[in-house]
Amino acid sequence: MSFPPRDLDWHPPTIDLAYKSTTYRGPKHKRLQLPPTASELSGPVFARDMIGPDDANLIENFAASGETAIGPRIIVHGQVRDEEGRPVPNALIEVWQANAGGRYRHSKEAYLAPLDPNFGGCGRCMTNAEGRYEFWTIQPGPYPWPNGPNDWRPAHIHVSVFGHSFAQRLITQLYFEGDPMIWLCPIVGTITSKAAVETLVAQLDMDRTVPFDARAYAFNITLRGPDQTFFEGAA
Repeated sequence: MSFPPRDLDWHPPTIDLAYKSTTYRGPKHKRLQLPPTASELSGPVFARDMIGPDDANLIENFAASGETAIGPRIIVHGQVRDEEGRPVPNALIEVWQANAGGRYRHSKEAYLAPLDPNFGGCGRCMTNAEGRYEFWTIQPGPYPWPNGPNDWRPAHIHVSVFGHSFAQRLITQLYFEGDPMIWLCPIVGTITSKAAVETLVAQLDMDRTVPFDARAYAFNITLRGPDQTFFEGAA
């Protein structure tokens, strides 16, 4: 098995002055190109029995008995594809996010929005034979961050994907259609192409909504190749 190299011109630069923390944590030395090892081309392998029955339901997987998380209920679904557009079955997808108020359940979280005692903010699932996945959650809220005097992160969900090898490892973020704050975010601004940014925006999918229960958003993921979904910190 082999994979084409990542197209570094497709990804944002490692250092962007508007995204201030990149100026001290972005790599400043010349990139090294090393051939992939056998382990990078063949592992890891995950078994379905590692996924619990509620792992893909963030609305309830941290909630007390009879309780649910607070916030707009949504379904996020899509297909994971390889560089040839083929579905990737049995890929492990992990997600983590802020709650409806824009606060993470983290010991060093400083935002004053309250925690939701029934929302843990993380979950996981595996793709089926057609490479499709689905999880239920609440729509996260935006939150301020100390980049500039008044910078806010748009509502987003972090997504980690393990394909059929470490060479297909992907970490990214998905945003939500119609959110005006996407275009104000300095992190999003490191991507110079508007069309490219739109590949990170989950689209409202009314055909998959559950009436009187949950809206749905479609977000497809491409692991490598010219249409690769942006890799967080890849460039």
